[in-house]
Amino acid sequence: MSEQTTAGPDAAPLQDAAPPEPTAEDRIGALEAELADMKERWMRAEAENANVRNRARKDVDDTRQYAVQKFAADVVEAAENLKRGIDSLPPSSDDQPPILAKVREGLEGVERSFVGTLERNGIKQTDPVGQPFDPNLHQAMAEQDSDLHAPGTVIQAWSNAWTLNGRLLRPAMVVVAKAPAAELAAPDQS
Repeated sequence: MSEQTTAGPDAAPLQDAAPPEPTAEDRIGALEAELADMKERWMRAEAENANVRNRARKDVDDTRQYAVQKFAADVVEAAENLKRGIDSLPPSSDDQPPILAKVREGLEGVERSFVGTLERNGIKQTDPVGQPFDPNLHQAMAEQDSDLHAPGTVIQAWSNAWTLNGRLLRPAMVVVAKAPAAELAAPDQS
């Protein structure tokens, strides 16, 4: 008789003692699934890192471009005051004293140089006269009846619009054309 039969009723069967070992194909399949999961996690992490780097780069670029915004607004005020000073001089005439002509020429040269320096550093002025009114660039100070201009057109500028790298520093103070009152009151007779 075999030893298994003599072991007795308390002996456990041998097949329940240890779980079956996975086959090589099962182990390879599990490792490949784990590898695919890790690759996907890595790709997501890399994409997130790239987004963080791009956002940080954009924030640094914006900070670099617009950090001087308050200073630029103050400098624009100085440029406007220089222009007002030149405009306050009496008009040129043949009988004016030579010193007045030299002062005007000197101040106009300083203004050209100053505005050129501002433009090279991203601060630009825009003359709004003749353009359609744009509330993003213009501040309407008054409306005026006009037969010569289409309604909504800027007909006079008290000051120019100033921008820093495309961002508004100061809006232009403008007078906007409107249809004459007679045209508004008369019904269309077509």
